[in-house]
Formats: sequence, C-alpha cells, structure tokens
Amino acid sequence: MPINETPDPTAFHDFERAGWQINVSEYEDAFASLTQQAIGPLLDAVELRQGMTLLDIATGPGYVAAAATARGARVVGIDFSAPMVARARELNPAVEFQEGDAEELSFPDASFDAVVMSFGILHLARPERAVREAMRVLKPAGRFAFTAWAKPEEAVGFGMILKAVQAHGSLDVPLPEGPPFFRFSDEAECGRILREAGFVQMKFARIPQVWRFDSPDELFGAIYNGGVRIKAILRAQSREALEAIRVAVREAAKKFARQSVIELPMPAVLVSAQKPA
Repeated sequence: MPINETPDPTAFHDFERAGWQINVSEYEDAFASLTQQAIGPLLDAVELRQGMTLLDIATGPGYVAAAATARGARVVGIDFSAPMVARARELNPAVEFQEGDAEELSFPDASFDAVVMSFGILHLARPERAVREAMRVLKPAGRFAFTAWAKPEEAVGFGMILKAVQAHGSLDVPLPEGPPFFRFSDEAECGRILREAGFVQMKFARIPQVWRFDSPDELFGAIYNGGVRIKAILRAQSREALEAIRVAVREAAKKFARQSVIELPMPAVLVSAQKPA
C-alpha cells in the first residue's frame, strides 16, 4: 500500500461527507471565527488579483469564496455537502457555489488562475488525488494553496482534547480509517505530495491564530459539536470517560485565560505552489 493511503477510501469519504451534512451551524459556531483568520494569507499566497478566476475547494459556508469575490475575483466554490452549499448560497447570493468532490472535479483542464482549499485537505480520503485535480484545472503558471492545522502540541486546542482522551478514554474506536489528521503539519510531507503532482516553487508558512472562548468549557463543546473525526472519537467514549475528558479539557483551558477570555494558540500551516508555465 502506498504511503498514507487510506485502507478503505470510500468508507472514509462517506463518513466525512455524512458528518458535514449535519454540521453546518455547529461548524459556524465552533470554527468560523478561527478559520477565517487564515483567509487573507491564503488568498495572498495565490497572488489573487482583480479579474482572476479562482476555485475554492471545500468551501463550507463560503467564507473564502466571499473574500475572494470582494477582491474582484471571479469565484466558484464547491463542497461535497449539499447543506453546506445551501448555506454558502444563503450567506453569499452573489457568488457561484456548486456541489462537487475535491477528488474528482467536474471542471475542464486549465479552467482557473488559482485554486485554494481552506482546511479541507484534512477531511479527504485521497488527498493526493485532490492535489492532482487542482493541478489539472489550473492554467499554466497558476497557483494552488491550502491551509492545515499545525501539530497538536502547537495547535493547543486539539492537543488538549487528544491528551485528555489518551488519559481518560481511548483513541481506539471503530471509525473508518483515514489519512493521519496532522499529516499536512509536516513540511516534508506537503512538499512530497506537491512534487508528485507536478507542482514547483513550493512555499511554506505558519499563520498565527487564536481561538477565543468566553468560558473554559466552550472548547470541549466546540469539538464535541463542530468537528467530524474528533467529534466521533469523543462520542464513542463511555459516559464516565467522557465526563473525565470534559473536566480535564476545562482545567487545561483555564491556564490560557487572559482577562476572563480563554485564548488558545491555534497556528495553521499555509502551503502554496505553482503549476509550471
């Protein structure tokens, strides 16, 4: 089996898609204020200018697509979740959104000046295929960029959850196996997948982000309600283990209180590359 290949990609794809069918308002409540912090650097990484055509893959509620449109780009946003597409259209009626699969794009070759993906690569069963598809639909010399989370010891919100599960519950729960969640925290792995797809001029950057909560209890609730893979891990725990995890996360989050607000460092990895001219 090739490195990092998903044992049953169809099962994992269906698992993720099912999760995002029901996680629309929950995602907005939990993650919107955090992930939007990376939008400006993401669009800067593809050198977005007025009049360019841009494809926003895994658009979710359409935040990136809306920001790109505000910069004067001609944008299409796609997502494999119909409810997410509906929400994106509701929030941004002037932007074009379609249902679509990152691993099998419906667009002709050389359709876009730029392609972006905001934290979507973490949720794909076959990310290599998605990167190759991004290459295919780009025009010569077009740029591709994506964001992913830094390692859990740096993106401390995730680190707190995972440490609490390891201490009080179990990470070994019956879920469809997917690629490692923090796979794209690693610069070498990002470079490998981009080079294999044919990209050149790879660039890597770190985006500082802060996840803010009014209460130390809110971090647990954000993951428990707003995620997919980690949410499923939490919901597979026993009642006793889940309560112990909740308490441990609360206590860990209290250490990041700043004037009655919880501020958790949640840096992102920003990766970009160019299609050869």
